[in-house]
Amino acid sequence: MSQEIFVTKPVLPPFEEYVEYLKDIWDTHNLTNMGKYNRQFIYQLKDYLGVDYCMTLCNGHMALEMLLQAMNLSGEVITTPFTFASTTHAIVRNGLTPVFCDIRESDFTMDPDKIESLITDKTTAIVPVHVYGMPCDIERISAIAKKHNLKVIYDAAHAFGEKVNGESIANAGDASMFSFHATKAFNTIEGGCVVTDDLDVLTRVYQLHNFGIMDEETVEFVGANAKMNEFEAIMGLCNLSHFDENRMKRKALFDYYRERLSKIEGIKLPQYDEANVELNYTYCPIVVDEKEYGMDRNQLHMTLDMNGIHARKYFYPITNEFSCYKDAGFKADVPVATRISRQVLTLPLYTDLELEQVKRICDIIEGAK
Repeated sequence: MSQEIFVTKPVLPPFEEYVEYLKDIWDTHNLTNMGKYNRQFIYQLKDYLGVDYCMTLCNGHMALEMLLQAMNLSGEVITTPFTFASTTHAIVRNGLTPVFCDIRESDFTMDPDKIESLITDKTTAIVPVHVYGMPCDIERISAIAKKHNLKVIYDAAHAFGEKVNGESIANAGDASMFSFHATKAFNTIEGGCVVTDDLDVLTRVYQLHNFGIMDEETVEFVGANAKMNEFEAIMGLCNLSHFDENRMKRKALFDYYRERLSKIEGIKLPQYDEANVELNYTYCPIVVDEKEYGMDRNQLHMTLDMNGIHARKYFYPITNEFSCYKDAGFKADVPVATRISRQVLTLPLYTDLELEQVKRICDIIEGAK
């Protein structure tokens, strides 16, 4: 059997670069608590993302959870069920009620046409997701939010480094969070960050992420421990210096997938404004139409698996179908998201993946029908 290929593989910098930072950590014994490399990483992130304020945290989930808490929200939050568990969990763990909005079939992001009908006098915010790094309709969501005086907090876990019309996606909404998990196009092993143009929000996140401690004798807030350690920070510093180069490697593979698979009847790929959107190419999702393709998503998934290609049913199930939420009574009229979740498959895509391996994957998909 040919070499097994998994859906993702963490990108690592040259070993020597990481070790060089480690030497100083060993000398200083400074491992965490807002160390110098964490501060340096924040400055570089702020510059790279083109944002006013940035704060690193131990992971993307805590970034979102702390950000929602810092916004001092209440009541209902309109969001999408076509996402990773973290999005919905962060909302619920803040004592908020998720109201699920359906998605667009073209790019799997929140459908702006369906948002306003979900707004009630209890709605305080919208939490859209740039799913697979596909940008939401930022302008329309912003207009709706302004009309109804709602906050917009983007789950941008998948969208690090992306641009829309030449503008950093990090500047969309009132705030965004990014995930730096090992599976992402940019990683710090674990980790994440919050970005915003509101200093009060950033200050609140800072206060919350270190137990609410203000000084040695004062604890003003009921906070959590969500600090980024120095080992994650130096991984971020190393990987950030190679991110643009790695992004172009992924783009070449992504473009090949699209060129080959778009010709196969029954295999659909997300649509986006290629002229004005700069992706990071973290994921390559496809939607399998059983009637046109001749087999369903599960059958194709099994066929790939038998050939050592480990794709992923991502996102399936959608979050409103989780056992922990099935009987919660959350609003969820989401037929498009439900159908797409039963048809979607994310294909292997990572920096070290070879073009010949992508060709082999495409050959299997082409020959399976």
